[in-house]
Amino acid sequence: MVKKTEEVSNFQKLRGSHKFRIGLILFLMAVVAIMFFVWEKARIALVIIFITLFAALGLEVSKNDWDLKKLIETKSFQQSKVSRDVKGNILFDKLGNVTTDKTLGKKSDDYNCDDFSTQPEAQAFFLKVGGVGNDVNRLDGDKDGKACESLPTGK
Repeated sequence: MVKKTEEVSNFQKLRGSHKFRIGLILFLMAVVAIMFFVWEKARIALVIIFITLFAALGLEVSKNDWDLKKLIETKSFQQSKVSRDVKGNILFDKLGNVTTDKTLGKKSDDYNCDDFSTQPEAQAFFLKVGGVGNDVNRLDGDKDGKACESLPTGK
């Protein structure tokens, strides 16, 4: 049981690594480039995939990203820009939404029950970032689907 927790923790750390994400994108670009020369019938699709990976690399290197839902709503790149920490991890607000304000946000796995004033607020965040299946914050210690049960229920 302890080993599984360590594996999940190591996977979470690897997934959160800015350098790993850049390396993975470069690796995928190399694979697509090799496939371009080998698989003649799929060259158009491979060029599209390569261009998409190149755009992803540009966003990751520059540590820029945009919340597409907010971009569609506001039609403003400035208002929909996603905040990242110094390691390049996307920041979330207390509602589990991607935030554009660095002063309000943390990585999704940096939250604990002390960050919330009521149980419903913690529950909303818990469900938004994955619920029982993705409780990297351990907000639901007994895994019954209810986060931060010790907090007041609010109004």
